[in-house]
Amino acid sequence: MRKLGSLEVTVVGLGCNNFGMRCDEERSTKVVHAALDAGINFFDTADIYGGTRSEELLGRALGRNRDEVVVATKFAAPIDDDPQHAGASARWVREAVDGSLRRLGTDRIDLYQQHMPDPAVPIEETLEALDALVRVGKVREIGNSNFSGEQIDAAEAASATKGWARFVSAQNHFNVLHREPLDDVVPACVRNGLGMLPYFPLASGLLTGKYDRGEPPPAGTRLSTMPEDRAARILSNRNFERLARLAAFAVARDHTVLDLAFAWLAGQPAVASVIAGATQADQVRANVAAGAWTLSREELEELDELDA
Repeated sequence: MRKLGSLEVTVVGLGCNNFGMRCDEERSTKVVHAALDAGINFFDTADIYGGTRSEELLGRALGRNRDEVVVATKFAAPIDDDPQHAGASARWVREAVDGSLRRLGTDRIDLYQQHMPDPAVPIEETLEALDALVRVGKVREIGNSNFSGEQIDAAEAASATKGWARFVSAQNHFNVLHREPLDDVVPACVRNGLGMLPYFPLASGLLTGKYDRGEPPPAGTRLSTMPEDRAARILSNRNFERLARLAAFAVARDHTVLDLAFAWLAGQPAVASVIAGATQADQVRANVAAGAWTLSREELEELDELDA
């Protein structure tokens, strides 16, 4: 368990972005119950996932277990074709939270996150609206996603000046093959006391070993549904070369690359929970088992050298 503001979350969480898309209700429910059985208490979704279906499926799957877990969702991405149903204006914050509460079937959201910066809305407007939600009890804590370090600093300064609720988390694309947050976002989290929530921790499945160099992504995998150019960037020769070095490191310690993906992230500064998606119960169990490996400082340094 690690702290996230006033919340306590498991080091391995469950990303629910597959619900309503790659997972129907039956499979989503099985994945949620497998997570609960494995001890996961942190479930991360967004109003946009599955065309708003993810929140509905998660809420129904949790059922009577709702009070035992931490539920996180997001706003700001367009949820339909209406341009008014997006962004970070005070008006949409008030509307969006009620929609998420209804779909989740709950009376409060534990962590409400701004899915992306909104250049058309001053951060002060958004934070004031979020603070109001915290004050009335609709939201317990607030966070950001896809912010830069500079934007995190600006939000922290605004909250401190006005006495508003402050962001306690930052959710960004971060894994052992995508380390850019270490240059900017992670240091901002450290100096401002935010917990880091890495998304795409398994590099869209590359770190699970399900893809082979020079071969097309297997049908049904995440990369098989991505635009070809985006998938090609992930399945690059350079990434496969890096993957081979990581695999050798893990095997020498009787672990898998999957284990290493979780252990490396859990060993980085400010990381609170590694939220990996899953489409099957056995994937959830494997993710939780992977979170049990703790890397030493020397091993982390060796991994930095391997990727230099």
